Amino acid sequence: MIDTGVSVIIPAHNEAQVLGKIIDEISALYPDFEIIVINDGSTDNTVSVAKEAGAIVYSHPYNIGNGAAIKSGIRIASGEILVFMDGDGQHNPEDIVKMLEYLPDYDMVVGARSKGNQVSLFRGFGNRVLNRLAGYVAKFSIKDLTSGFRAVKAEIAHNLLYLLPNTYSYPTTMTLGVLRSGKSLKYIPISINKRENGTSDISPFRDGIRFFMIITKICALYSPFRIFLPVSFFIFLIGLSYYIYTYFTSARFTNMSALLFTTSIIVFLMGLISEQISQMRFERSEGNRID
Repeated sequence: MIDTGVSVIIPAHNEAQVLGKIIDEISALYPDFEIIVINDGSTDNTVSVAKEAGAIVYSHPYNIGNGAAIKSGIRIASGEILVFMDGDGQHNPEDIVKMLEYLPDYDMVVGARSKGNQVSLFRGFGNRVLNRLAGYVAKFSIKDLTSGFRAVKAEIAHNLLYLLPNTYSYPTTMTLGVLRSGKSLKYIPISINKRENGTSDISPFRDGIRFFMIITKICALYSPFRIFLPVSFFIFLIGLSYYIYTYFTSARFTNMSALLFTTSIIVFLMGLISEQISQMRFERSEGNRID
């Protein structure tokens, strides 16, 4: 277990009611940890509460987004291990040590919420769908794609910094980026508390579409053949089915069948080329690691 060189990064937007308590708990449990609060354009006294509790505070002049706050925290943190947790009181500081037990054997450890901890049945169902889709992309059993409670090696976080969005979908991008880079990931079960300050800003529909697009983007960046091959196969099956139909009904091989077969071959070849480009991009990024 790593107990030194750890930075705890807490993005906060109008979390003055609970932030001081969270920082005090972390300081009492882990006095050697660096605690960084990224004030994402709060309009309450989040900054003063965080400073009084002893945290390092970095402020955005206006609300940019949860992911942008995480990126700012990554840039200024000095620890070799970075721990991300929410500032709304949902995450238990006691669980940090549970994640650190698996470092440095694993590159990233994520706290996975149980089904009973999901905010609603609709969101729980949506998260399971996203987990399955992301698992297909990454070839890994993903238990909680959108969990923001995680510990990761700082070097890896810096290497993924250019991929992270400014929105709540940063956990999705970071998870898939780690897995498709060939790094190791560990999920541990955690329980979450009820939000002490208002309700979540995440929209199941809006952010669900955004998460889907993020997964597609990461797939195109790291494993494009996982997209092109099924599409190529599907078009080929349509062409084959249509050819069988026209053969038995009119004994003809139609132009449409030829077009579908040709399209499937083109899509397949585009997948091969994209896979090679992706591999070259990955090798180049690996050669430019941050020292």
